[in-house]
Amino acid sequence: MKKFVSMLFGLTLAFPIAAFAQGTLKIGTVDVRRAFDEYTRKKEADAKLNDARNAAQKEFTDRADAYKKVLDEINNLNKQLESPALNAEKKTQTAKERDDKIANIKNMEREINDFRQTRERQLQEQAMRMREGIVKEITDVVMEKVKAKNLDLVFDKSGMSINGVPVVMYAPDNDDFTNEVVAALNKPGRASASSTSTSPSPSPARASRP
Repeated sequence: MKKFVSMLFGLTLAFPIAAFAQGTLKIGTVDVRRAFDEYTRKKEADAKLNDARNAAQKEFTDRADAYKKVLDEINNLNKQLESPALNAEKKTQTAKERDDKIANIKNMEREINDFRQTRERQLQEQAMRMREGIVKEITDVVMEKVKAKNLDLVFDKSGMSINGVPVVMYAPDNDDFTNEVVAALNKPGRASASSTSTSPSPSPARASRP
């Protein structure tokens, strides 16, 4: 979640071209990154994701420890096979035991690699789902404010251009309504995206890539 990519909310509502000519275009700004970071659900999502990462790391460590144990046993059996005091029958038994462990450790190695790749993919997908859900909630709240304030355009103050320059170089503080968005998101009893109404809301413009 720390790698949240700032979005440019070019929330473009239907407005007449005459608005430009008459100078009546109403513009607002919101710091989406701050809204994202200060949303309590984001902090809860971070905690859940960290728990999942820690659980995956523990299981990986347990598997790696078991692998190392078998590897040590194989090395010990190899040392026994080098002993000149070992008779033929015992040597055959020891060699078979070693070969069985080698076959086992190859399976363990494959399982560890599969586990690591699968867990990494699952964690990435989990993080993406959480982020997308939170971004949708922020977008919905912003759109509610846009309608209430009768705004024509809203820009994300945290958005960056392809040249690494802030998209919004300057905007009056009274145009910013980030505090209102954060307050609405964290309002006690507010339903999250999963339980909110499924009625369609105005569609924001496509977010530009930073």
